[in-house]
Amino acid sequence: GKMEAVALGAGLGLLLALLLLAAALRRAAPRGSPAAPPRAPLPAGAGANGHAAARPEGPRRAKPPARARKEKPQQHSFAHRLLAAALKGHSGSVSCLHFSGSGKYLASCADDRTVRLWSTRDFTAREHRCLRANVELDHAELVRFSPDCRAFIVWLANGETIRVYKMTKKDDGNFTFTASSEDFPKKHKAPVINIGVAETGKFIMTASSDTTILIWSLKGEVLASINTNQMNNAYAAVSPCGRFVASCGFTPDVKVWEVCFGKSGDFREVTRAFELKGHTAGVYSFSFSNDSRRMATVSKDGTWKFWDTDVEYKKQQDPYLLLTGRCEVAEPCRIALSPDAHVVAISCGTTIAVYNTRRGEEEERFVGVHGQHIADLAFDTTGRYLVSCGDRAIHVFHNTPGYRAVVEEMETMLRKTTTKATRERLEQQITSAKKALAAICGRKQ
Repeated sequence: GKMEAVALGAGLGLLLALLLLAAALRRAAPRGSPAAPPRAPLPAGAGANGHAAARPEGPRRAKPPARARKEKPQQHSFAHRLLAAALKGHSGSVSCLHFSGSGKYLASCADDRTVRLWSTRDFTAREHRCLRANVELDHAELVRFSPDCRAFIVWLANGETIRVYKMTKKDDGNFTFTASSEDFPKKHKAPVINIGVAETGKFIMTASSDTTILIWSLKGEVLASINTNQMNNAYAAVSPCGRFVASCGFTPDVKVWEVCFGKSGDFREVTRAFELKGHTAGVYSFSFSNDSRRMATVSKDGTWKFWDTDVEYKKQQDPYLLLTGRCEVAEPCRIALSPDAHVVAISCGTTIAVYNTRRGEEEERFVGVHGQHIADLAFDTTGRYLVSCGDRAIHVFHNTPGYRAVVEEMETMLRKTTTKATRERLEQQITSAKKALAAICGRKQ
């Protein structure tokens, strides 16, 4: 009798544990599943007590059922006081963003077989116009402008190669896009993770997920092949100054090479420039400042680092570590350093955190920005905006931490300066940055 009672007790205990586990899983399910509502700031009254986030059935029932069925997971709604614009036009997932050197255009590509060019002047306008280039019988996974903004290149998903599009402005102000007759030859053995065009106009870079980086002439001849020796490449890029190519991966460092050309513009060689060493695990992503004098890195070790790379690397001088910050990390993880190096943005999953590089403090956090993992993250050339993609929409944020950093830096300089002209110039810059901040905050309240 005693044995049966014990067995029964154990059985009931196990049943209870299973029921509790099932209940816990049920509670957790809506959060992790892609169909969960965005845990963005809820409108006033809509479950301000947090219940709505845990049980999506509640407020949803009020809607007519037909509407709820029609909602695709991509139609992700996101609101934030710093959201300047949501660029909608693509009918597929946007995978890549790139600002032209002039800062006038933003290029985006998606699996809807189009590349779209957006005018950055329209970001704060009601209407967001864009020019559409169709990708014949394929779709572009990556897109980059040429330095003169008269062409752009794409990485073709199925063709697994580079295609060049020439942009011609017509009399009515519109553009026509014509693909060059021949795509680049296929050379990579593994999937390509990034492409780049040097701002000098001297070369194109392609990097694949094995350990290969190829340097191409603009005509599609391979000038050099780099073996990164990192087990795999997680990310690679051309520096904004066009002199360097860098890569990171499985090893806890970032390797940087210089692509050297002769006086007459002929390709010479690729040489090792410097390395960023100090992380304790693989590096997910890195970013250069506009002048390549600063870099930022984010690693699997849960930290991001800010580096002074303005060193005499030819004399074996190593970059200096300026700051280490803590952050959330999980693949895919991207980092973007603002052109003036004042601000770092890190995307992890569907969240973006923005930090200042002076103290390493988190200043803004955007949660549930897209319906899917954030695929790309970039600051525009002026540093006024931060853009992201991760579903059909492109989100444009005001870079308020950037304006605050300018105010702080100018006020520090103002305390040190003695000349009247410098004082006046600094005061003017402080005033204009404060005005911009007031306009953003006033308009978005």
